[in-house]
Amino acid sequence: MSPQEPKKNTGEPKKNPEPSGVDLARVALRAAKEAARARGDAAQQKKQARRGGGLRSGARADGRDPMALGSAINRLITERGWEAPAAVGGVMGRWPQIVGEDVAKHCEPERYDEDERVLTVRCDSTAWATNLRLLAPTLVARLNEDLGHGTVRQIKVMGPGGPTRRYGPLRAPGSSGPGDTYR
Repeated sequence: MSPQEPKKNTGEPKKNPEPSGVDLARVALRAAKEAARARGDAAQQKKQARRGGGLRSGARADGRDPMALGSAINRLITERGWEAPAAVGGVMGRWPQIVGEDVAKHCEPERYDEDERVLTVRCDSTAWATNLRLLAPTLVARLNEDLGHGTVRQIKVMGPGGPTRRYGPLRAPGSSGPGDTYR
């Protein structure tokens, strides 16, 4: 048989060759590492038991070590279930990027009701309030795309508020202001 001729299948199953020296060394090294890791874990547990349950942190990271502020805040938000309110708070900070500069100049988010999933927005004029009411379905879809499905169900649009009622020494109790004298 010449080197160019293909070998014929004799029907015998091919045997895996025995591992060579390099392969044996890799297997032995892997086994030694696992054994050392197991011995190290056992020694660490013994040390902590001797110290009284591990009152201080050692060379390895554990739950008592200090963490970065951002990581601590993210962990707190997750543990307390504040993901949706925190996300909506982020939307309030990015309001101009979400709705556009023109709308953001005249309309600003006031509050978010987590139970009802309603975002309340106050506009500085009735014309802008009407405009935002027309844009509300599109805006709800955009917010839910950004925050997750169902985070905002409705946008409650408020028009401009009237002047605040002033209380002081010249007001009679129960008075509704100067308008009550003309009835």
